[in-house]
Amino acid sequence: MVRKVTILYLGVLMNDTILIAFLFSLLAGMSTGLGSLVAFFIKDFKHRYLSFLMGFSAGVLIQISFMELLFSAVTEAGFLNANIAFFLGIATIAAIEFLIPHEYEEEKLTAKEKKSKRLMKTGLLVSAGIAIHNFPEGIVTLFGTIKDVHLGLVLLIAIALHNIPEGISVSIPIYFATKDRKKAFLWSFLSGISEPIGAVIGFFVLFPFVNAFLLNMALAFVAGIMVFISFDELLPISLSHGEAHLAITSLFLGMITMTAVLFLLG
Repeated sequence: MVRKVTILYLGVLMNDTILIAFLFSLLAGMSTGLGSLVAFFIKDFKHRYLSFLMGFSAGVLIQISFMELLFSAVTEAGFLNANIAFFLGIATIAAIEFLIPHEYEEEKLTAKEKKSKRLMKTGLLVSAGIAIHNFPEGIVTLFGTIKDVHLGLVLLIAIALHNIPEGISVSIPIYFATKDRKKAFLWSFLSGISEPIGAVIGFFVLFPFVNAFLLNMALAFVAGIMVFISFDELLPISLSHGEAHLAITSLFLGMITMTAVLFLLG
């Protein structure tokens, strides 16, 4: 039996469509690293840059979460099911946030050190959230391409375009915390690796079990994670330097940008 299954998998892997599907998942995940390159073009630290980019990133993540992930889950899995998964995602990341030591609150740290600690933690939280987010996206891209290569190409473009600003939301807080461009790029790049990993696991392990309902519930769960991170981490940082108008403007700019992307690809 095992031999027959192995031969079947090997036969399927020879199919060009499967190879294209894996390639699309890889490219979609690697696009996260493109966003992280923004850190290489910032020469001088300015709070206005941080306020704008954190607000913009929050807008992007909020709009993706509500208008793409949650909307799709509500449509496909039902209003109640999708919202249960959504708020479960919020509760999960809130529990993780509560359990993570808030080192920047220690009295012995200077204000600058506290700010760096918080920025670093924010970058790592966003990186984890995006990694979780990208995992089911890799599965969706893989199966979507297997079903229809044109559909897979549309998914690749859509995911790549919103992965770029997601890469920014990882690299910027880490860069401002460490002033290390390579470290900022590395964490952003790693958060995108989960997309092709999701495709590989989805094909070899989950293929017999994955269905549209489970995928949509997973995306609603991730939407909750991303919304919580946006409101609990990104927006407070964006507003923390007295740049309230810039922060709110950049938030809406991020939302408008993602709305335009989703409309053009719809």
